[in-house]
Amino acid sequence: MVDALRPALESALLSAGALAVAAVLVIALVLLVGHDPREIATTLARSAFGSRFAWENTLSRAAPLMLAALCTAIPAHAGLVVIGGEGALVLGGLAASQAALFVADVPPFAAIAITCAAGMLVGAAWIGLVGALQQARGVNEVISSLLLSIIALGLFDWLLEEFLRDPASLNYPATRPIPDAARIGALPGLDVHAGLAVALVACVAAWWVLRRSVTGFAIRVVGGGVRAALGVGLPVGRLVVATCVAGGACVGLAGAIEVAAVHERAGGALHADYGNTGILVAFLARHHPLAIVPAALLVGGLAAASGPLQRGFDLPDAFVRIVEGVVFLAVIASETLRGRLLPPAAR
Repeated sequence: MVDALRPALESALLSAGALAVAAVLVIALVLLVGHDPREIATTLARSAFGSRFAWENTLSRAAPLMLAALCTAIPAHAGLVVIGGEGALVLGGLAASQAALFVADVPPFAAIAITCAAGMLVGAAWIGLVGALQQARGVNEVISSLLLSIIALGLFDWLLEEFLRDPASLNYPATRPIPDAARIGALPGLDVHAGLAVALVACVAAWWVLRRSVTGFAIRVVGGGVRAALGVGLPVGRLVVATCVAGGACVGLAGAIEVAAVHERAGGALHADYGNTGILVAFLARHHPLAIVPAALLVGGLAAASGPLQRGFDLPDAFVRIVEGVVFLAVIASETLRGRLLPPAAR
């Protein structure tokens, strides 16, 4: 029983330790700039989790982070490091904004499904290219996913400016507003869009497939060693590409939901860095789909507290980004302790 729980316990301890180290480093930074760390921490906690409004703000930010994190977490189980979610997210949002224009007379449920499906298809195709290049030509997935993300961001700006821009958007380039039928409403009793429920379902579904299905077991065998997977006859290429397609579909869905539930059109606001921040969430969760939920809440809370920290302490807009960077470095560094953290008696 202890042996079965050991990986999960070790991952939890590593993440907790990384957060503790990051907290110490951030405290030192706050002292360096002349502020009281206790006041900063109090404001951060109050702004992220201290009221109903704060929770709703945090949950709204956490929803796209969960889906973006799955773009990194799912391929990670097959041994890939995919960091190109931002580009797939904006292209998914752009595709969703255009698909929505054709469903104005369709029943709302079908209109929303078509809008989200368009985002998922584009995201799946874009990140699927990462897996295909890795398998077909041996292209490193870190490099290809990063470069494809840069291409996607440039393609998004070009298409928006040259072909899809709403003439009514003067100083703020954006597509035409999507029809009411394609818009995602709020959850009952909350000022949080229903995309949060979709993100939670996606995390649970990813966990079930990866941990409870035959396909998930095969994916984890591939992640454990390609040579062993080939030796037992697993279709390594198809499994690798499938994880990239699934991850891309999740991040493309995040872009679609941002358009359908938040912005109601595709524009510069889609460049909210959810795709890149999702990488931090995935690593903080150690790529566990269920652990992505609390990790996204934590990082979403940091983002929600950014404004109050700026107004209350005259901190720069980049302060929260610096905190996220420190956390990410601490998480990466903590991996050097994996396999050595627990005493032999606990093994």
